[in-house]
This record gives sequence, structure tokens and C-alpha cells, in this order.
Amino acid sequence: MVSMSRGVRIYVLLARSSAKAVIFRRGPSKQVLLLRSDTETDEIEEGQWLKGRIYERRCDLSPDGELLLYFAATYKKGYGSWTAISRPPYLTALALWPKGDGWGGGGHFKTRNEIALNHRPAEMDLADGFRLPKRFSVHPFGDWPGWGEDNPIWSVRLERDGWNQVQDGSIVKKDNSADIWIELDPAILWQKRHPVSPDRYRLEMEIGGIKERQGPWYLTEHAVLSSNGGTWNLGRSDWADWSHSGDLLFTKGPSLFRLRYVDGVLAPLSQAHEITNLESATFTQRPPREKDLRWG
Repeated sequence: MVSMSRGVRIYVLLARSSAKAVIFRRGPSKQVLLLRSDTETDEIEEGQWLKGRIYERRCDLSPDGELLLYFAATYKKGYGSWTAISRPPYLTALALWPKGDGWGGGGHFKTRNEIALNHRPAEMDLADGFRLPKRFSVHPFGDWPGWGEDNPIWSVRLERDGWNQVQDGSIVKKDNSADIWIELDPAILWQKRHPVSPDRYRLEMEIGGIKERQGPWYLTEHAVLSSNGGTWNLGRSDWADWSHSGDLLFTKGPSLFRLRYVDGVLAPLSQAHEITNLESATFTQRPPREKDLRWG
């Protein structure tokens, strides 16, 4: 298994009602590649790059995985930052809402055609030249739309997708000049039960700190806990979740892995299969296809 790479990190969003997924490949820090994946076949298609920042924890996939709602920023002239809807693996916007700053942004697909947009009231208008199909409805996200950072978008999405926060974190050290800006003890803990054997396996995500120098923003570790006392300790890892079939999917540095669940049993961690390694991907101009410019 590869070691964690400081230069490249990947994060995944899974569709709720299909095997579709999107992969955000970040690195260097201000370059992001979007890819589309099928979690049944492991087919992966590279899409567009963005020279800027995509806040992946403020993004969401439509339930069928056909549309991506994402929050991005360049903090340059023009929009500065914006929330958009696109057809993965392309980022070319079908709809775009200007934002301008790093507060809030993004949102959720409540249904295929209903969007909760995390923008302030004055930021709810589409940019000139964009429109939504009549079937779409857009409303503000939560009680204080347009504020916060990754939360509340991230935590609400986790809860919607079956995660449960079982422990609050407590700050024990906060020093912006240290290697780790904020250290937590106890850590923040989230758990998600296995989709096929919920009483047998639980996936745990531990957030032990925030903003590591030359490292990730969130210091996360994952582990699988078994009802018989067994533990699959993934260690430092950027993302992990259960596939619909019950396989464990997880990322470490530039690599995405699969650990099989067969006949009611999760395989040993030593049998994890590397689906892809995106270390060598380089920025490429890739125009969208005609079909990706239409709502469908």
C-alpha cells in the first residue's frame, strides 16, 4: 500500500441511488482535476481541470450521480468564487451563482430537481446567461445560509448519508505557527454502519487536528470496527466510505483502494486493491463534449 503523499490528495463523492461517483484530485494545491467513476466496474474517466480551489466538502452529487453541485474559487477578478452545477466529469457550468468570498458556498441536492443553496439572500441570483429548467427549485440552505465554512454543509451531508457523530472534539492546542494549527483531544469521531451487515461492521472517521503544515487541512484517520472485536486500521487517510455492495473504498495520498466484502465477510486489509493512482496526472485543457453542455 502506498504511503501518504504530501503533494496529491483525492476525495470522493458517492451517488446515493446509483454506482456513480466523482473524484476530486488536488495537487498542486491550486489545481483540481475532476474524474467520474463507476464503483461497480472501477471504470474511471478523466474530465476537466480547474486552476483554482474546489471545496469538495461543500459539494454534492444528485441522487443518480448525473449532476454535480460544486463550490469553487480563484479569488481573482470576475466571480472570485462561485457555486455551479455541471455534468461530471466536466466542470463547465450549466448553472452558476456568483459568491465572491470563501464563506458558505455550495449546497445539497435535496432531490434530483431540488437544490438547497448555501448563499446569502443577495447571492441567490444566477449569473447572466444562465438559466435553470422549470422543473428545478432552489431555496436557501438552513437557518443561516451563506455563512460557515465546510460546516454545516459537510456535517449535514454526512448525516444524510448515514454517518453519525459519536464524539465531539475538544481543542487542546491552537498555535498558527506550529506544524499543526489546531490539535484535538479527544478527537471528533463519526461512524457509519455497513450497508449490508450493519450489526457486524462500522466505519469510523477520526478527525484529530486541523491544518497541518505542508499537509492536509483535516488530519483524518479511518478504521473499521467489527462486532467480534476485530479492527481494520487504515491510519492516515483522506476519505473512506462503504460502496452500495458493501466493499470498503478509501483513499491515501494519490491512490484509491477497494477492500472486498464477500459472503458476509470483509477481507483482510492486506488484500486491499489499488483501483487507481493519480500521482502523475498533469494539467490538460479538455473542452466539454456537446452532450455535457445540455441539461438533458
